[in-house]
Amino acid sequence: MTSPVPTVAPGSFLTLHYRLAGPDGGDVVNTFDDKPATLSLGSGELSPAIEARLIGLPEGTRTTLQLDAGEAFGPRNPEMLQRVALKLLRELGDPDETWNVGDVVQFPTPDGQGSFAGVVRELDPAGEWALFDFNHPLAGQPVTFEVQLIGVL
Repeated sequence: MTSPVPTVAPGSFLTLHYRLAGPDGGDVVNTFDDKPATLSLGSGELSPAIEARLIGLPEGTRTTLQLDAGEAFGPRNPEMLQRVALKLLRELGDPDETWNVGDVVQFPTPDGQGSFAGVVRELDPAGEWALFDFNHPLAGQPVTFEVQLIGVL
């Protein structure tokens, strides 16, 4: 008697290879050339839209999912563009640090337990502030998610 092939369900623990690519086709994350990832559905490691697409897939599946613009990481939010005083950045970090457009800067969360990233989009010519974009880099973008489900518990 063969047991049924396990399928992905909410809360499943997965061992998988995956590749996440942006609209230009370039890899954002790719585990296929390394050891597989392990994660628990619902833990926030994958976006809810990607998790929803995995539900019901049987162990052993290898597939590529196309997610529409904004589906995987939400729309771009203009309120996530914020000016930060360079004086404050120097107080929080290295006082001699310099920043350039395109740099990714880690900020501590208010509780100090974690961090979040912002990308420098603009620098004040007078050196007073930097404009940071705290949107996910793929917010508002179509993405490709390739997955190989190795194990489903």
